[in-house]
Amino acid sequence: MIMDIQHYLQDKRQFINDYLPSFLAEKSIPGLLKDSMLYSLQAGGKRLRPILTLAVLDAFGKRAEVGLEAACALEMVHTYSLIHDDLPCMDDDDYRRGKPTNHKAFGEAIAILAGDALLTFSFQVIAGSHVYSPEQKVSLLSILSEASGAEGMVAGQAVDMESENQELTLEELQSIHERKTGRLLEASVLFGAVLADADTEDFARLKAFSRHLGIAFQIQDDILDVTGDSELMGKQAGSDENNFKSTYPKLLTLDGAKAELAHHIKLAKENLREAKVDPVILEGITDYIVSRNH
Repeated sequence: MIMDIQHYLQDKRQFINDYLPSFLAEKSIPGLLKDSMLYSLQAGGKRLRPILTLAVLDAFGKRAEVGLEAACALEMVHTYSLIHDDLPCMDDDDYRRGKPTNHKAFGEAIAILAGDALLTFSFQVIAGSHVYSPEQKVSLLSILSEASGAEGMVAGQAVDMESENQELTLEELQSIHERKTGRLLEASVLFGAVLADADTEDFARLKAFSRHLGIAFQIQDDILDVTGDSELMGKQAGSDENNFKSTYPKLLTLDGAKAELAHHIKLAKENLREAKVDPVILEGITDYIVSRNH
């Protein structure tokens, strides 16, 4: 199944990469701002969040293409978060996905505005869709705003910055990453559930699945920050240690972090198998998260 999943991920990634820039093509966005937005939007990456939306639709036996607008909106929010995360006032990174970070290429002011523009444009994409019903739009916008805002991703980033040079407990670290990383991954899965018209029970099971998947994703990120190759990852390995951040390997040791990773993968799969979906593709993506090297 590994080769099948790799092919699935590659196929869906290409699908998203081909479609994503089209949203900006005909818009009257000032040239430098548009260039900056496209620079990060087209920089590549795993596209895991939009792929998860499409994969959930596949798991329900629905047409994955139905989720394309919502999936691309998610990737815009994720890209905005990376642009801002790399800024000198935050993590101060020089490289992202193997290229100079947005502020290195366009300057800090344009980078900030490009992030702002991608965030707000994501809501425009969903609200202007001719595919989704008004009820679906309200659900999608509610999920996205909560996941990305002051109680979700932004909150996680704020507490993460406040916690530098502090020794966190495992519970505190997990709380940060559930908001900073996990909530947008959760939104990706829930987007698929909304568009597949999942019932209340399946929605709850997929939410639990995505919660454990998000934690597992962050644990693997922390492990790769210790063991990974900078060239493969497209960013500097060891950046968490250099920024004096608490990580799962730092709190649990590397072996302990790997055990915690296995625990959350197990719980993710258990919740997935309780939902009325074909679990094969989503299980394959879950295994990919554990085995990825960047």
